[in-house]
Amino acid sequence: MADRSVTLVVCGAPLALRTGDLVTALLDAGWWPRVVGTPAAREWLNAGAVERLTGVPPQFDHRAPTLERRADPPAALVVCPATFNTINKAAAGAMDTYALGQVCEALGMRLPTLVVPMVNDKLWGHPAWPSSLAVLVAAGVRLVDIHTGQLGEVPTKSGTGAKIIERFDPEWIVANLNSLVGS
Repeated sequence: MADRSVTLVVCGAPLALRTGDLVTALLDAGWWPRVVGTPAAREWLNAGAVERLTGVPPQFDHRAPTLERRADPPAALVVCPATFNTINKAAAGAMDTYALGQVCEALGMRLPTLVVPMVNDKLWGHPAWPSSLAVLVAAGVRLVDIHTGQLGEVPTKSGTGAKIIERFDPEWIVANLNSLVGS
């Protein structure tokens, strides 16, 4: 049986409130998610729900030196939601948090990676943004439109987080992940 482990990196944005639903959809599809949160995701992410679903709390920090290292890389990595900060830092190779370390390692290993940007229209026009997206695409990352689940990326109109949360279907991520890894 193929490795069905996936690291789910969650950033601090409104869609993080649906992490439990995404974890459930991944589990139902036979994936074994490991949830890693950015520091900003601590306030958005329901750690208790993740632990109830997976048996393991989300990881926000580097492991203590006394803890065992994870032996093998996951089969894939998903960043959902992905913020302006995380995407720009990952594209630049910055690893100043555990979550960014996971993303940068995935890019370096050319691990199958999905990124679901949740970036508002005010930041979308920033001059660094197009080149950051281009770096990710050149590394083989598939960008997923947060509004439709289709491949591609579009900005989020500022102030529409509640609508996005309501309309988001975790099955979009599962379908894209299955397509990406060929299962």
